[in-house]
Order: sequence, then C-alpha cells, then structure tokens
Amino acid sequence: MEGARQLGALLVPGGGRSSLERLKLMQETRCTVLCCTPSYALRLLDVAAENGFDLSELNIHTTIHAGEPGANIPAIKQRIEAGWSARCRDHSGASEVGAYGFETNAHPNGLLINETEFIAEVLNAGGRHVKPGEEGELVLTNLGRWGFPVIRYKTGDIVRYAEPQAATRHLVYLEGGIIGRMDDMVTVRGVNIYPSAIDNLVRSLDEIDEYRTTVSTSGALDQLTMEIEVRAGADRVAAQTALTELLTDKLGLRPKITVVEPATLPRFEMKGKRFFIEKQ
Repeated sequence: MEGARQLGALLVPGGGRSSLERLKLMQETRCTVLCCTPSYALRLLDVAAENGFDLSELNIHTTIHAGEPGANIPAIKQRIEAGWSARCRDHSGASEVGAYGFETNAHPNGLLINETEFIAEVLNAGGRHVKPGEEGELVLTNLGRWGFPVIRYKTGDIVRYAEPQAATRHLVYLEGGIIGRMDDMVTVRGVNIYPSAIDNLVRSLDEIDEYRTTVSTSGALDQLTMEIEVRAGADRVAAQTALTELLTDKLGLRPKITVVEPATLPRFEMKGKRFFIEKQ
C-alpha cells in the first residue's frame, strides 16, 4: 500500500464488504489493479458467475497476489489471467523481513529478489548454498529495517535458484517463484508432496471447480484422498478419471477421489486451506 501511495495511486480498501459488493465497488471506482490472495481472485470469478456479474465491465488490467503460493503456479496463473482478462503478477514477503520479491513483464514465471534491500541465499538441508537449478530454502538478511534488522532469516520457503543474468538486472532470480513451504511438505508412501504441486494439477482441469485433499495415516501406510466439485454441465466420471490419471502420472500416487455436490466444499477470501493431514 505504501508503494502504491508513493506512486500516486488511488487506494480503494475492500474490507467490510461481501464479495459481490467488492466487485460492484471495482466497477464504480473503475479500479485498474486488484490486490488479493490467488485463492480470492478465483473465488471472485465464481461469485461473478453465480450472480451474473459481467467482468468485462471492469477496468482491471493487472492482478497482484501475495499471502500464499499460487500466482506463479502455471495452472492457477492461467485461470486468473483468463478469468480476469488481466496480467497476473506474483508478490512475496514476510512480516519478519518485509516485501522481498516481485515479478516483471520480462520474467513472468518467477520472482526477482529486491537486492537493494535484501541479501538472499538459497541453502540446502545441510546449510550449504545450492547450485543454479537446484532447490533449497530461501534465507534473507535485511539490514535496512529500522529498529529490527533481520540476519539470515530462514523463511521456510522452498525455491529454485537461478543464476543472475543481465536480463534480470543482475538480481537473484527464483525460477517458478515460491515452490512450496518446508512445513507443508508431506511424504505419502515414499513420495514427497507439496500442496502447491497438487494445486497446479487440479487447476489444469477446467471441469473441476473446487477440491479438498486429505492425507491420513493408518498404521505404516499413508493414504491420499480427495474431494472434488465438478462444474455444472461437466461429466463427473470423466473429471474424476482425468484427475486420477493425472495425479498417478505426475506424482506416482493413485489417490481415492470422491465427487461431491456443488457448493459443498469451503471457499476462501484470504489464504486457501485445501490440504489436511489426519493422524490416526
């Protein structure tokens, strides 16, 4: 918000309103940029469809997303850009260190670290710097934060380090943005899974409207189960089969998938919570 204010942009807060009221507010104020979580951008698309609200009447040309991985997950980015007819841009930060990563038109599938404010490292589990193309945990130092400089703060974000190049202004480039969170990763029958990876696969199927994933442990075996809502008019059995085959092919797991009735699963205005772990 402070950056937008310094640019001279008019800031329109959307708090205290329903989703439909926020859409109408965008229409009335002729806003050009939407800032929210990726989950809420998708939710607003559903609300518009449910209420016959014509998004083409809005002036939104760019959406900026933070708060959770998503805006750099290919299938989610594609859904947001297609639904809003706008550019989808990722933005990353943490309360402890501040906003550190941004996406540019030249590099729309990753994040550049703002190295005028941050010293960035990508470390493996042994605390060593990874090589270009390898994944590790993002560690940040911000000495310019008045009153509370942060030194080698372990963000918990899993990223893929790419060698800085002239095209990226010599800034550290994170290919694919935030891949996942260290504390979100689960191992199911020997396969390491990030919720963002499942999100990308589910969102690549247009016929699936919403979903929920549960990992349950029973004895020595873990079981991955999913509930999905299928869009009106789509073939429920075909959607179920397509998702099963996709997850089996890409993740090496064959989950139990159940099709539930429309509007059964929760929707989110802030961070989405679609991945649960049940221990027995």
